[in-house]
Amino acid sequence: MPTLYVTAPTEVAADLARTVVEARLAACVNRFPCTSTYRWEGEVVEDREELLLVKTTDERYEALVARLVEEHPYDVPCIERFDEDDLFEAFDAWVAESTTEP
Repeated sequence: MPTLYVTAPTEVAADLARTVVEARLAACVNRFPCTSTYRWEGEVVEDREELLLVKTTDERYEALVARLVEEHPYDVPCIERFDEDDLFEAFDAWVAESTTEP
């Protein structure tokens, strides 16, 4: 099961999370406040953001990434994939059920 690590501005993070869960592209999104320090256009920038941990399935992964890119306000959003192979079986089943179209 893939988990995506995504950062977003605090003012849009809740909307991004709700959008992908409502579209059944993700089963769950956990949100955490964070401060990011990075280089952008030759400058070192520090911003308050939210970190999103997005749970999905292999089948929904590509559509999820496309939707995040479409909805995200950044030119180059941080979207990283982590694959989990050793999951609690009931949680894995819940993610699969929650991302399946009715």
